[in-house]
Amino acid sequence: MNKFKWNHLSRLQLGRYAEYFVKMEFTLAGFDVYASEVDDKGIDFIIRKGENSYYDVQVKSVRRLNYIFFPKGKFNLRKNLLAAIVLFSEGVPPKIFLIPSTVWVKPNDLFVSRDYEGKKSKPEWGLNLSKKNLHLLTQFELDKVVEEL
Repeated sequence: MNKFKWNHLSRLQLGRYAEYFVKMEFTLAGFDVYASEVDDKGIDFIIRKGENSYYDVQVKSVRRLNYIFFPKGKFNLRKNLLAAIVLFSEGVPPKIFLIPSTVWVKPNDLFVSRDYEGKKSKPEWGLNLSKKNLHLLTQFELDKVVEEL
C-alpha cells in the first residue's frame, strides 16, 4: 500500500481525515478530546488539559497553498479558540499547524481580516497560504504550540 496518497480523496473525506488526525495528535499529547455532535458554531471539537484549561478547535484541511477563511460570525477571536490547519501534500505525511485565533488581532501578509463592507460576502478571518508566506507558519507547527498550551 502506498501511503499518503491524498488526491483520490474527496474534499469531505480529506476534511474528515484531517479532523480525526488532529484529534489523535492531541490525544497523543495527553489532552482529553471531546467531539462536537453538531458543528453549527464553527467548533469541531474541544480539548482539555487539566481541570481548568480547555480550548475550542476548528479544523481546516488544504491540499494546495491557497486562501482559506473562517467566518467572523462563527470564529470569534478569544484566548481559548484554536485553528488547526492540516496541509496535505501528495506522497508525504500531513503537517498540522495550530494557530491561536488571537493572531488575527494584528493582521499581516499571512493573517488577514476582510470585512467586505457593502458587498454580499460576509466578514472573515483569512489565511493567505503561499510559498512566500509559508515560513511565517513554522512558529505554529503543532508540536511547538502544544508545548505552550
